[in-house]
Amino acid sequence: MLQNFCECYFDLSGLILCPVLGSIILLFIPNSRIRLIRLIGLCASLLTFLYSLVLWIQFDPSTAKFQFVESLRWLPYENINFYMGIDGISLFFVILTTFLVPICILVGWSGMRSYGKEYIIAFLICESLMIAVFCMLDLLLFYVFFESVLIPMFIIIGVWGSRQRKIKAAYQFFLYTLLGSVFMLLAILLILLQTGTTDLQILLTTELSERRQIFLWIAFFASFSVKVPMVPVHIWLPEAHVEAPTAGSVILAGILLKLGTYGFLRFSIPMFPEATLCFTPFIYTLSAIAIIYTSLTTLRQIDLKKIIAYSSVAHMNLVTIGMFSPNIQGIGGSILLMLSHGLVSSALFLCVGVLYDRHKTRLVRYYGGLVSTMPNFSIIFFFFTLANMSLPGTSSFIGEFLILVGAFQRNSLVATLAALGMILGAAYSLWLYNRVVSGNFKADFLHKFSDLNGREVLIFLPFFVGVVWMGVYPKVFLDCMHTSVSNLVQHGKFH
Repeated sequence: MLQNFCECYFDLSGLILCPVLGSIILLFIPNSRIRLIRLIGLCASLLTFLYSLVLWIQFDPSTAKFQFVESLRWLPYENINFYMGIDGISLFFVILTTFLVPICILVGWSGMRSYGKEYIIAFLICESLMIAVFCMLDLLLFYVFFESVLIPMFIIIGVWGSRQRKIKAAYQFFLYTLLGSVFMLLAILLILLQTGTTDLQILLTTELSERRQIFLWIAFFASFSVKVPMVPVHIWLPEAHVEAPTAGSVILAGILLKLGTYGFLRFSIPMFPEATLCFTPFIYTLSAIAIIYTSLTTLRQIDLKKIIAYSSVAHMNLVTIGMFSPNIQGIGGSILLMLSHGLVSSALFLCVGVLYDRHKTRLVRYYGGLVSTMPNFSIIFFFFTLANMSLPGTSSFIGEFLILVGAFQRNSLVATLAALGMILGAAYSLWLYNRVVSGNFKADFLHKFSDLNGREVLIFLPFFVGVVWMGVYPKVFLDCMHTSVSNLVQHGKFH
């Protein structure tokens, strides 16, 4: 009975519309009722999260087909339909999105004095657009939502950012990602003219010539590599992170960085298999340079947020090495590492947010000896620092181990360089923790002391559970994605 009820009423359009309905309700509430506004925003985002968990329960891991498929005529003359569905690859990204948004609303619970209502509406709209990106099975509509996510994010950085350079950072973020995506739009139009459709499932069975594939692959790469970000085009990320509010950084690190790697997995690798094989050495080279370069850059940073932003670049480039290793271990490990990074990196940004709320500075040199004044914070920060350097038993270890196994089968040199990146990762993680928590206490700079309050402990708890669960028992996650991943490997004619 319950199964039938769920199948009737739980679908993807409902999941996408849930946060939109919440933001429409918020529009009619006066700005003075700030407590009610926060409660409605939190309830809308929590409902969306529960909704996505129901989809996970309904999900059938034994098939590689798309599930919860919906189709709506959109531009019938151009043969473009509003076509949605999820498989084992996109399922967990949807859940990660719905998991992080309630956290973002809780983070700004007391801090957002100005434009409190608009802040929550921006996050709810952003959530809808991000879920839509992970569900779209039509290339043109994927592009539309992929670009639309920029708008609420641009507003979040530009309005609620924390310093004077926030407008510059917001523009840099916007222009970098927009310029890369213009090439993808041209490629999609070319595909539409060539094949007469932008439906992903039809395109997966369409044979394109190798030369055409290479051209289209480069166009898609120009868009996705900026979002990952890969090394020559990563400059916008540390800037955007430093200027964004804490919740903005959580969304940026947790989900926006995953849009690029998801694009590779969903479109570039299955649609252009010959071009993917042709460009694999190029991706390996860029990623290996990125891992070592950004890990070394991290050691030179003085701003807490920039340190975590550069470590994000290193982790995401490890993900690209896994994705382009044509085997189940590499691709499964890269998806697991993306999910893990979404949790660990977000939690580290929350830790920095806790310090910034109390002391109004993010420069490492003003901190030291926090273990004596903030012991609970120090324990939580230590746990997530260990998770960031992928200690066995935390979620990152499983992902990185599988990626190294997959990469080693393809190219042992690249696997060795990636492993070197893990060693450097341990170096900067421990260096950061050591500088902030131990050492002499600097009473000249830090005046106000208070350890974590109840709300903050509540925010960190789900991250803790998620990281340990994925590290100790990853089978739950790997089983759901296994069929889709093995289908992707076979489809790419990789073997």
